[in-house]
Amino acid sequence: MLDANIKTQLKAYLEKLQQPIELVATLDDSAKAEEMRGLLSDIVELSPKVSLRENGDSPLRPSFAIGLPGQAPRISFAGLPMGHEFTSLILALLQTGGHPPKVDAEVIEQIKALPGTFNFETFISLSCHNCPDVVQAMNLMAVLNPGICHTMIDGAIFQDEVDKRKIMAVPTMFLNGEEFGAGRMTIEEIVAKLDTGSAARDAEKLNAKEAYDVLVIGGGPAGASAAIYAARKGIRTGLLAERFGGQVMDTLAIENFISVKATDGPKLVMGLEEHVKDYDVDIMNLQRAAQLIPGDLIEVKLENGASLKSKSVIISTGARWREMNVPGEKEYRGKGVAYCPHCDGPLFKGKRVAVIGGGNSGVEAAIDLAGIVGHVTLLEFDGQLRADAVLQRKLFSLPNVTVITKALTTEATGDGEKVNGLLYKNRDSGEIHRIDLEGIFVQIGLLPNTDWLKGTTTETTAGPRVNLSKHGEIEVDAKGQTSVPGVFAAGDCTTVPYKQIIIAMGEGAKASLSAFDHLIRTSSPA
Repeated sequence: MLDANIKTQLKAYLEKLQQPIELVATLDDSAKAEEMRGLLSDIVELSPKVSLRENGDSPLRPSFAIGLPGQAPRISFAGLPMGHEFTSLILALLQTGGHPPKVDAEVIEQIKALPGTFNFETFISLSCHNCPDVVQAMNLMAVLNPGICHTMIDGAIFQDEVDKRKIMAVPTMFLNGEEFGAGRMTIEEIVAKLDTGSAARDAEKLNAKEAYDVLVIGGGPAGASAAIYAARKGIRTGLLAERFGGQVMDTLAIENFISVKATDGPKLVMGLEEHVKDYDVDIMNLQRAAQLIPGDLIEVKLENGASLKSKSVIISTGARWREMNVPGEKEYRGKGVAYCPHCDGPLFKGKRVAVIGGGNSGVEAAIDLAGIVGHVTLLEFDGQLRADAVLQRKLFSLPNVTVITKALTTEATGDGEKVNGLLYKNRDSGEIHRIDLEGIFVQIGLLPNTDWLKGTTTETTAGPRVNLSKHGEIEVDAKGQTSVPGVFAAGDCTTVPYKQIIIAMGEGAKASLSAFDHLIRTSSPA
């Protein structure tokens, strides 16, 4: 099952096991079961601390569980954890075997203290780059807390379960049979959702923090760069992020980051976080800014009710997927309306889907989906596609793709439970057409995350506002300065053209240097 190179690497990992572990297989006579038996046999051969028995009684076949000998296992894989999920398998083996996890001690204690019984199931696709984060988080929680069990379920193998539970997006998590969440979640986010008192405790801790010299809002490439450059100046630096990594976490292939020929979003974000943590930066993750109040000390109010203060602020809140804003989109999000073709495409195998958008991302999505689904219809608002010529040539060579231009999507339709079609208007004739389908992938660009800045000032708070362009982007000058003294901005949330990772990093560094220059001219850094 595993090639010689992977076996060599896996053998080295398994030498880190501190105690014996047991694999418990529940197999049938399918081809996938034979592959699973081969995988498990390979693992057993690589370490004397790993044993295998094939008398499991899981209702999901083929599947296997990982546990300690003589104890009921709490981690299960229904499907072959290969591709993106192979790391999930390795970590599950190591952590069950006593290898310490790389998680903050505070989070570990919080997990251990969770009371009750939690039976989690996570539906994934092996091509999903967000799914492993959820699977690895859930598995670790099962290792740490005896009241928690977790099963990874490959939706491509267990299609009946997918249909029965009406799952149309991955990852989708269930807790004790009820839907718990969908989309990428960090272990901190999962624990916070289970530990209902954590938000109030977080707010109390944040309120007690002293004022910063520089407070960076946003944890993407621009924010990480700004925080590193500020910390290197020896000034008090804080970084507030709703999700460290931001939009980059949802990026599959990165091939234009100079000096790195190829990487992906999660890997790049891991490197960013490690780099930031090398410096004295106060990272406050899973926190969302709600209002900015200018003053001698700039105040940033958070959604959880806490408040932070700083002598200068760098806003790097990035951007999010642009929505169609048509009837049915919100109702059927995760039920046929999707934004990540790499993650959710395998759930639409053999079905009819549409891609909205004729730029590079839309055409790339249509090309990828064409190899999985039955038919792709690409709809573009303009009279012609805007993607690169090489992508268009590839698209038009595919036999199961239809391209419709001058098409304005007007509605996503459904049966109350899932999408069954869309309506679009021909912009020349005004005629309304319907396409029967099972999935709609929206790829129409990004929107800046600046809505919270529209409350920069209130009726009771006089002072300057952070000026936004007609597109909602923060207006900045050549140094990253906004219309508010001491407030700078960088990255995809600004008017700086060309939304690229490498540009965002440079703009973050520039804004940080400008903030430091502002501090030494107006006050003495702490």
